[in-house]
Amino acid sequence: MTRDREDRLRAAIRPVVEKAAADGFSGVLGVAHQGSMVFENAYGRASRRWSIDNTAATRFRVASVSKVFTAATVLRLARDGAVDIEAPLLPYVDHVHPSLDARVTVRHALTMTSGIADWFEEDSADWEAEWARLTAEHPLYLLRGNADYVPLFAGRPAHFAPGERYKYNGAGYILLGVMIEKATGLAFAEAVARHVFGPAGMRHSGFAALNEAEPGLAEGYLTAADSATALRTNLYSTTPCGAADGGATCTSSDLLAFARALRSGRLLGDEDTRLALTPQIAEREEKVRGYRWMYGFGLTFLLGDDGEVVRWGHTGEEDGVSARLYHYPAEDVDIAILGNVSWSAGDLGWALHEVVLDA
Repeated sequence: MTRDREDRLRAAIRPVVEKAAADGFSGVLGVAHQGSMVFENAYGRASRRWSIDNTAATRFRVASVSKVFTAATVLRLARDGAVDIEAPLLPYVDHVHPSLDARVTVRHALTMTSGIADWFEEDSADWEAEWARLTAEHPLYLLRGNADYVPLFAGRPAHFAPGERYKYNGAGYILLGVMIEKATGLAFAEAVARHVFGPAGMRHSGFAALNEAEPGLAEGYLTAADSATALRTNLYSTTPCGAADGGATCTSSDLLAFARALRSGRLLGDEDTRLALTPQIAEREEKVRGYRWMYGFGLTFLLGDDGEVVRWGHTGEEDGVSARLYHYPAEDVDIAILGNVSWSAGDLGWALHEVVLDA
C-alpha cells in the first residue's frame, strides 16, 4: 500500500508543480512520505545574471519559516533549564529593551500573544507604502543582528495586554533571539546551528547574508505585480542578514529533515515534542478554506471539523523569497517549497494540499 500511495503522489505532484513552474515558480519542491523522499525537483534559475539553474542542492532563504528554528531552539534551552518559557521575558532582554512590559512572558513571545508592537506591522492596510516608509527612515543594511531591530518597536504602544489574543508578531521573535544569545553566550546563528541544525541533521543550513559570496545560494528576484517576469534582485529590498524572525538559508532536504526530527522526538524529546506540536491559541475566529487556524510555538495548525490537526507548518514571504514547510500527520507527508521569486509558493502549496489529501 505504501508503494502504491507514493506512486500516486508522484503522479499527482508532477503536473501540479510543472504548471506552477510554467506560471513563474522558480525553486525546489521536496515531498517526503513516512520520512522518505518521494519527489524532489528544481525549476528556474538560481542566478539569472549568470544563467545558473536551481538544483536540489541549492540553498534558499526561507523568510519566516525560520521562526520554527527559533522556537525549537527556545524549547531545547527550556528542556536544559537555561530558560523558563513561563517566566517574564524582560530579565532576558533588559539590556536591549529595559521598557518591555514585565507581564510579557517567553510563552507570549513564542505564541504571538504578547501584544507588543511589531518592528513592521505586516497586517497594515497599505503594507507596501508602510514598508517603503520604514526602509526610507531605517536603511535595511543596518539591520544585521537581532538587537538592531529593537529600536524599531521598543518605544511604540502595545496593541493589547499580554495573553489577551493572537496577533502575528515578528518583534517577539526578535526578542527571543536576543534571549537565546544571552542564555547561550553565542551569536544567534551559532546557537541555532548548535541546538537545532546540528541535531536535526541539517548540514546545509545557516544564516548567510545577501551580500556574502557563498556558493550554492539562490539569488532572490522581485516580479511585476501582473506578471512572472523578474525585474531585479532583492539585494536592496529586504533585510541583509537572517534574524530570529526570519532569513535562514536551507535546502529542501534540510527542511524535510527538520520536520522529521521535530515530530519524531529526536530534536526535543517526547514531552517537549508533544508541547511543540500542540496548538496553543486561535489565530482567528472564522474558518478559512474550511479550517480552524491556530498557532503554537512557531507553527501554524489547520484543524478539521473534529478538532484533528490536518496540517502544521509555517509560511515564509519576503521580497525575492517564497517558502513553505508543511506536515500532514494523518498522511505522514512532508512538503518543502523553496522559491526565489516573490509570492511564487502560495498557490503551489494549496494545490499540493489537495493532492496530499486526495492521494
